[in-house]
Amino acid sequence: MERKSIINFGITTGNYSSFVNNIVTLAHQKESANVCVANVHMFIEAYKDQSFNSIINDATMVTPDGKPLTWVLNYVYGIRQDRVAGMDLLPDLLQQMMLKRLPAFFYGGTPALLEKTEHYLRYAFPYLPIAGMYSPPFRPATPEEEDQLVERINNSGAAVVLVILGCPKQERWMASMKGRINAVMIGVGGALPVMVGMQKRAPGWLQGMGLEWLYRLMQEPRRLFKRYVVTNSLFIYLFFKKIFKVHGVRRLTS
Repeated sequence: MERKSIINFGITTGNYSSFVNNIVTLAHQKESANVCVANVHMFIEAYKDQSFNSIINDATMVTPDGKPLTWVLNYVYGIRQDRVAGMDLLPDLLQQMMLKRLPAFFYGGTPALLEKTEHYLRYAFPYLPIAGMYSPPFRPATPEEEDQLVERINNSGAAVVLVILGCPKQERWMASMKGRINAVMIGVGGALPVMVGMQKRAPGWLQGMGLEWLYRLMQEPRRLFKRYVVTNSLFIYLFFKKIFKVHGVRRLTS
């Protein structure tokens, strides 16, 4: 799949179904791959941290989760890019995995989240093979623990590892495991709690307007205020700075 760059941040392009199909293909091949589900927060984290930017650009696939990223792709490249949001991608991927009998391993999250996930999967995806679930301790793993985890996942037969650590931790973890874990790793830290019903998703009309972040901010203002206000403002500034530099005022006002 082709990748386009927005201020040195590479985003994979293609229609929505092609992302699901490509992930399933990689899973069938037992490819050691990492898929980053990119929103504005991830974009800004990569802009501020060159090492993290390299992790994103070296990923096997970077889906345009955030609606603003699809708008920028359209404006800069003329691409009518589908939004590939983690909250849509996760259930659709699990459905295909169930049909094709591809085992899933869930890594990260709290024990309560994984317990809720296990109950949810029983009725939503009853024939999905579950290779395992593991909630790691809130501290860095020792080299021995890391080796044991790699062995556990590989021996489980997992075709896809759903990583629930949150950005940027989950992207760093996947990059460190690429080439070691024989499965496709996908960062779904923000999507899983919504899918299993522990958090609510914004109504469709807010999603279409690119305001899903506002809905989440209203739910958790203390935790998310700085992230959304600062990152969204910086994203808008960087976007217009780039446009002025490349096209000048005429392109913006024409």
